[in-house]
Amino acid sequence: MITPIKRINRFFLLATGPLIGLLIAMFVSGSALSWQEEKVPFAPASDIPRVTGEIGKKLDEAESAARLTASSLKKTAELYRKTTSTMSSIVNTTQTSAKRPEQIYNRRITLKLGTPFQTIQSDKIRIELYKVNPGTYKGYAMKVKLKSPDAMKMTLGKDILGGAETTLKAVQRHGAVAGINAGGFADSQGKRYPLSTTVVEGKYVTGFEPSYKDLFFVGLNRSGKLIGGKFRNKADLDRLQPSFGASFVPMLLNNGVKTTIPSKWLTSPLRAPRTVIGNYKDDQLIILVIDGRDENGSSGATLTELQNKLLNMGVQDAYNLDGGGSSSLVVNGKVINHPSDGQLRPVPTHFLFFK
Repeated sequence: MITPIKRINRFFLLATGPLIGLLIAMFVSGSALSWQEEKVPFAPASDIPRVTGEIGKKLDEAESAARLTASSLKKTAELYRKTTSTMSSIVNTTQTSAKRPEQIYNRRITLKLGTPFQTIQSDKIRIELYKVNPGTYKGYAMKVKLKSPDAMKMTLGKDILGGAETTLKAVQRHGAVAGINAGGFADSQGKRYPLSTTVVEGKYVTGFEPSYKDLFFVGLNRSGKLIGGKFRNKADLDRLQPSFGASFVPMLLNNGVKTTIPSKWLTSPLRAPRTVIGNYKDDQLIILVIDGRDENGSSGATLTELQNKLLNMGVQDAYNLDGGGSSSLVVNGKVINHPSDGQLRPVPTHFLFFK
């Protein structure tokens, strides 16, 4: 009896027998089994070389264009640099040329003052101090270039109506670099009031008062220019836009012409310490503070002498401020003049200058 295992073995033997026999026969006969494969050469697309060539050509053109652009940019940058440099030079030349007449004019008026013994310079102001000594009197001149309208203002003594303080105290209290006494005053019940029309910070302190007798008003407008004169009505003064100002007597020069000095002021007193403010054509200010021993008329300067002096200096408008013991000039915290009272007199108004 044939078992199942033997049946399976017999089946695989019968199935593989022919194949084994074929292999033995081929081995004995020396025949070799070979596989024939047809080789087909790779044929690239015919337009690839052309496309590659065009791409290469365009890359060359791009490289050439990039080099040309870089060269052009470099030339443009260099041209811009040269143009900017040229324009800067033109601007500097123009500014220098524009300033030349001003410099020439300033040199001309400065020559008549001499050499300053003290100079203060900032972006807001330039102050030059000179000694004045024509032989008959002695004093000081202060030439002021206001570069900003807020470089000068007027203050009330102790900042109140009726208050009074020395110019030195006013300078110290407000942090000013220089100061002079301003308008006239009148005493009443132990207080010292500014005379006639007075303007502080653009406002009338006691209202507008029409000019009478020989009084004038002098101050600065909102642009920092000296204004002054006699005003019969408020509208005339308002048109000048006063920022500040005070009143006294008399005017000495008007538009480069001598004014008539009232006879009373020619002799009462004849000579005295004086404070005068004026301006040049270029709007620089000139201030004279003249020394004197007292107010009895025997020392100091006459108004006629100062009028002629200012005219010869090329001053356009000039106004006599309060004088005598009121005359004061303070610079850098020091009293420059020699007050006739032996000390500074407290007054109600001061013109102050700021760095």
